[in-house]
Amino acid sequence: MLRPIEPLHIPYEALRRLRLMFVAKHALGDGAPHAEDGNHAVYHHEVRTILEEIGFDLRLSNDYRDLFDAPDVDYVFPLLNRGGFLNSEMMLPLLCTRLGLPFLGASAILRGMSDDKHLSKLAAVARGVPTAPWAIYRRGAPVTERDCPRADRLVIKPNASSASWGVRDASGWAGVVQAVGAIHAEGHDAIVEPFINGSDIEVPVITIMGEPVIMPMMLFEQADPSHLRTYWEKRDLVDRTQKYALVDFEEPDFVPLVRDMTARLAREYMPFDYGRFEFRFDAATGKVVFLEQNLNCNLWSEKVFGRSAKRAGLTQRELIETIVAEGLRRHGLIDISLLEAAE
Repeated sequence: MLRPIEPLHIPYEALRRLRLMFVAKHALGDGAPHAEDGNHAVYHHEVRTILEEIGFDLRLSNDYRDLFDAPDVDYVFPLLNRGGFLNSEMMLPLLCTRLGLPFLGASAILRGMSDDKHLSKLAAVARGVPTAPWAIYRRGAPVTERDCPRADRLVIKPNASSASWGVRDASGWAGVVQAVGAIHAEGHDAIVEPFINGSDIEVPVITIMGEPVIMPMMLFEQADPSHLRTYWEKRDLVDRTQKYALVDFEEPDFVPLVRDMTARLAREYMPFDYGRFEFRFDAATGKVVFLEQNLNCNLWSEKVFGRSAKRAGLTQRELIETIVAEGLRRHGLIDISLLEAAE
């Protein structure tokens, strides 16, 4: 049985005192879907609106350059994760760290490690969490067949990408070479792993009072377990209603297993405030393997985090406020006794 999560509330005195900067690609948008980013524009507008409703003295930005010099703020909510260049996931945390400015989410080095699928798989192996075999092909390094896992079907994708951007598949070495070459030409490292039939288990995790809290699990249940989900589907830029659906994951034989694996992985990235851990689940064989995790991931009410929050008894506003409150507490910007007593 699911236990409701008790939300955190930011005291009024802190809202009057603190100036918060929200940095996101669509922070200044009107909430309409974007031609390339799709629902991300809707998501950014939703977060901005909630931060305004909570009562923050809010500064808005959609440009890294606003943090080249110290802005007149006390705290940063960084969502400009994809800047169009390799390892851009680390940029805002690095800029904030350079200025000594507290920010929401994990440190730059942990953000980089999480964003690098190869490194995150190494961490999973070190924690005893199973993952499929893989090969990493860095730009400029040899692309050799001996490193490639053996499988009838292989998935090739940028080693640091989100929402399946740039994903490809191949059935032989020649196709792998072609796909890796295309990804390298786009400026990215490539990772190759066997395609596993099944669906993706999504596990949102937040931290409260310094401890990871595993939220209700969700499943992207695929109508066809062999379908390779694309960026365009994940961003709602094409119709995917007949291909997969986001549903509750409540399999009693597997929820404890996935919870244990998530708990082990979460400790590797503490403190991170919020993140999503993903596993591939083949219902036909009962196989579960780690895929990747995304720190500072999508919090939109219509995606995994928002849907999971509802199951945990949280409104979308309570979810956002709890995450921000924990970050403020961790950085010493909120009095703990006031936080615990807030209504």
